[in-house]
Amino acid sequence: MKKTIAAALAALPVAFVATAAPAADVISRRDTVPTYQESDQRGGVRIGYLDCSIGGGVGYVLGSAKEADCVFKSTMGSEPLDRYTGVVRKMGVDLGFTTRSRLIWAVFAPTAGYHHGSLGGLYQGATAEATVGAGIGANILVGGTSGSIHLQTVSVTGQLGLNVAATGTSVTLSPADM
Repeated sequence: MKKTIAAALAALPVAFVATAAPAADVISRRDTVPTYQESDQRGGVRIGYLDCSIGGGVGYVLGSAKEADCVFKSTMGSEPLDRYTGVVRKMGVDLGFTTRSRLIWAVFAPTAGYHHGSLGGLYQGATAEATVGAGIGANILVGGTSGSIHLQTVSVTGQLGLNVAATGTSVTLSPADM
């Protein structure tokens, strides 16, 4: 009998904690549920990603030019995909070759809206890459249209090939014909 009472008393704090902990997380209907929206330094809201496939090619010591096919993917599931074509030009030390590359940028806007073709324009900056088989690169690019939608300044590139590059870089994007 004493063991049964002792076991019941020992279980009492566990039962109390198990029922009290979820009660601390209960949100009443009057409370607003906070929503998270990632912002950048300019006060914008991330509205999606621009995913670019960059064609392979050879770096000719002083530079290269490669075609890019990009797709804007909205974080709001109902938005349609928006396609862009473009050229990535590098001027500087660019030695070796790549078979293909992929570049992904976060897209920001002051509000959660997006219009077809908003990402078209000229982006300029610098790139550093190193590839032996599989490699990575970092890009610091600014520009685009004078509109309020813009790409994240720093982006990362993944690529296959044998390449080393430290260049001034420009990316020109145009809305693709649908």
